[in-house]
Amino acid sequence: MSLENNIDKIINREKEIENLLVNSSNLKPYELAELSKELSDIKLITDLANKKENLVKEILDLSEILNDKNADTDIREIATNEFTALKEEINNLDRQIQFALLPKDKDDTRNVILEVRAGTGGDEAGLFASDLFAMYEKLSIKNKWKFETMEVSETSVGGYKEAQANILGNGVFGRLKFESGVHRVQRVPATETSGRIHTSAATVAVLPEAEDLEIYIEEKDLRIDVFRSSGPGGQSVNTTDSAVRITHIPSGIVVSQQDEKSQHKNRAKAMKILQSRLYEAERQKQQEQRSSTRKDQVGSGDRSERIRTYNFPQGRVTDHRINLTLHKLEKVLSGEALDELIDALIVEDRMLKLASND
Repeated sequence: MSLENNIDKIINREKEIENLLVNSSNLKPYELAELSKELSDIKLITDLANKKENLVKEILDLSEILNDKNADTDIREIATNEFTALKEEINNLDRQIQFALLPKDKDDTRNVILEVRAGTGGDEAGLFASDLFAMYEKLSIKNKWKFETMEVSETSVGGYKEAQANILGNGVFGRLKFESGVHRVQRVPATETSGRIHTSAATVAVLPEAEDLEIYIEEKDLRIDVFRSSGPGGQSVNTTDSAVRITHIPSGIVVSQQDEKSQHKNRAKAMKILQSRLYEAERQKQQEQRSSTRKDQVGSGDRSERIRTYNFPQGRVTDHRINLTLHKLEKVLSGEALDELIDALIVEDRMLKLASND
């Protein structure tokens, strides 16, 4: 279907929804909310289409000047420059409309559960995991998202064995979903006396936060263990059995929480993470079925896939999925330039989806 036909369909749907909303007395509250959301999405497209229509009219007016052999030379030159600029603007609007017409990932608007774990590399991997966790916290502050640390398991040198956070905000999953995978670091560890560069890794998982009604978990499928919280090196930091470990028997997923002094709060946090992991497993299964005929170059979000390298000696960050290198390592780790990588990944994903729709 051509772009123009798609736009015509959208405009007709916009009129249809507006009529439904004017006569909304028979609509249920959830139907009203769904129609309002759909209309909001449609208006983004129709606003772009109206802007394009106005530019096309300007192009036609300029064409008359350009085709007038008696027109003043200076005026023809100005018209030529304006014509070229308008054509470029129309092409840009066409791309924006095509992107806006792409099917939306329904999970893009969700909050996320962020999980960062040290990989290969010993203490240095733990330190790098803490750097990544801090990077996402700084990005959250920059984007005015709420970053709630849920669980941190520290190493003896101040790094993280693993850490989890709940990130809340508008469209967080849509921005962070391509961060899942293996992140590699190349640098000289503080403990290295000979100045040799070490390579270490940490894994990142970004899970769309599941809602209670979406994932039903039966009590009989859970094994819940309670124990005393412990700090680095295993020393006890709590005198009561407040830490909770939940095992989901059918899937084998195990979640532990010990940051809160209350067993009840630790259990609630653990259940939230378990629900999100189960939701993500089902989401990945559906995604694989949908995209079995097309390999997604941006990446499947598989945590075993190496996605990015942070090279300290050269001050660069390279995303291997799109072959993009930024010589802004410190700015990326501070959250300041991470959006540049994220924007490039989103554009690449959209281009792949456009190509697959051709």
